[in-house]
Amino acid sequence: MEITDIQKKAEAQVRSHFEKSGDNTLVFHNYQKTISMVKSAREILEAQETKLESAEEICLALWFLHTGLTADYKHPQPDSLRFASSFLKEQKLPPTKQEAVLRLIQFGDTNTSAWNIEEYIMNDAITAYVGTKQFSVLSELFREETNSKLQKNNTLEDWREQMEHYLRFEHKFYTDYARENWEKRKRKNLKNLIKAKKKWVKKKRKEKLKQKLKATNPDRGVQTLFRVALRNHIKLSDIADTKANILLSVNAIIISLALSNLIPKLDNPSNTYLIYPTLIFVVFSVISMILSIVATQPNVTKGEFDKKDVKKKAVNLIFFGNFHRMSLKDYEWAIFEMLKDQDYIYSNLIKDLYFLGNVLERKYRILRWNYIVFMIGIVVSVIAFFVAFKIGGTDRLL
Repeated sequence: MEITDIQKKAEAQVRSHFEKSGDNTLVFHNYQKTISMVKSAREILEAQETKLESAEEICLALWFLHTGLTADYKHPQPDSLRFASSFLKEQKLPPTKQEAVLRLIQFGDTNTSAWNIEEYIMNDAITAYVGTKQFSVLSELFREETNSKLQKNNTLEDWREQMEHYLRFEHKFYTDYARENWEKRKRKNLKNLIKAKKKWVKKKRKEKLKQKLKATNPDRGVQTLFRVALRNHIKLSDIADTKANILLSVNAIIISLALSNLIPKLDNPSNTYLIYPTLIFVVFSVISMILSIVATQPNVTKGEFDKKDVKKKAVNLIFFGNFHRMSLKDYEWAIFEMLKDQDYIYSNLIKDLYFLGNVLERKYRILRWNYIVFMIGIVVSVIAFFVAFKIGGTDRLL
C-alpha cells in the first residue's frame, strides 16, 4: 500500500515523542513496537482482496496508540487521543478522518462481537508478535516492563503461566492473512511455553526432593563420622586377619619341616636328646596355629528375627548375621520400617560400629597372645635345642 506524507510525518512525530520522553523502562511498548505494529497492519492491508479506504486511518491510529504510555502507563488512552488529535489538527486532516483515527485508538473499549474489519486489523497488528520467532524475547521484555511500571513481581514462571493462558484461551487472530501466516508460529510458541513450564515443574520437584532429603538425611559431619569409623574398623579387621594368616602359614611351614627332618631322626637311639626340644618346638607351633585359627574364625548367629524385634528396634538390620535366614520379603519390610525412623537408622549404625569394635578387640587380643606364644616358643625351642645338643654331645663323648 502507498505510504502517504501524513503517515511519514506521523512516524517522525512518534519517534521524536518517544525520544524526548527519555523513558528507558518502556522496553516493550516503545517506538520499535510501534513500527512493528504498523508494518504488520500494512501486510494485512496488502493482502486484502478489496482495498480499504480506511487503510490510512488504521496506520495513523497504530502510530499514536502507545504514545500515551509515556505520560500515564495505567491509563494511557486519554493522552494517546490528545497527542493524536493535536497532530491531526496540525496536519488539517478532514474531520471525518480525524474521528475515524480517534475511534480506532479506542477500539479496545468495544466488545469483539461489535468489531468491524478495521478493528480486526488493529487487533491482529497489535498482537502479531505472538506469531513471531522473537516471541520469547519480546515476552520477557513485556514482563520486565510490567514489573517496572506497575511495581509487580512477576517471576519468569508466573509470567509464562499467564502467557500460556493468554495464548490458549484469550488470544485470537481475526483476519485471514494473520491466521495463514502467524497462527502456526503462535501454536509453536505455545508449545514452547508448555514445554518450558513442564521443565520448570520437573526442576522444582527435584529441588523439593533434594530439600526433603537434606532435611531428613544426617548432616555431612555425621555421615563422615560413620563412614570413616566403619572404614577404619574394616581395615583393622583385614590387617588382623592378614597377621593371623601369616602366623598360620609360618607355623605350618615349621611343623612340616619338623615332621620331615627332625622326627625321622628320633628313631635313632643316639638322637634321643632331641625328643624334648622337638616336642617343645612342635607344641608351641601347634598352639600358635590354633590361636591364629581362633582369631579368624567367624561367629555366625542364628540369622533370624521377628517383627516384634523390628518394632522394638531391638535388631541390627545392617549385620548379615541377623538376617541371612530371613526371606527377602520380610527383610525388605524390615528395611522400609527402619527407613521410616531416622533414629532407628542411627541406632543400627551405632550397633554395627560397636559390635565391629568388639570383634576387633577379640581378634587383636588373641593375636597378641599368639605373637607372645610364638615368640616364647621360638626362644624356648632354641634354648632347648642348645641345651640338648650340649648334653647329648657330652654324653656321646663319655
